[in-house]
Amino acid sequence: MDKNCIFCKIINKEIPCDFLYEDEYAVAFLDIKPNNPGHTLVVPKNHCQNIFDIDDNILRELSVRVKKLAHAVKMGTGADGINIVMNNEPAAGQLVFHAHIHVIPRFLSDGYKHWPGKPYAEGEMPAVAKKIKASL
Repeated sequence: MDKNCIFCKIINKEIPCDFLYEDEYAVAFLDIKPNNPGHTLVVPKNHCQNIFDIDDNILRELSVRVKKLAHAVKMGTGADGINIVMNNEPAAGQLVFHAHIHVIPRFLSDGYKHWPGKPYAEGEMPAVAKKIKASL
């Protein structure tokens, strides 16, 4: 646990929130600034910053909980769909540096748009693929 981490404080029940789920691996609670009502955060109990340092076993366990919560959020809100999102590092929009996965209910009428796709420049795709494969 990190004494200065807001999610650690929530996990330790030092800060109130609307808990939806809790077990030995994770907690899930409503986001205080939801994209849509029912926007839920699934958070590992063990403090880790993001995808880059989370323990593989914890990540596997978290994935099972995300699936369970996705079903519950979809049914509980009557959503038309669900986005599963994890922001990693500031450039990707991470604001709280304790790993967490967003389960966001989506509605056909919510007005949100997806990110625009950008085509690769000539020859760029194989070059990018080569760099990624070299990093595996």
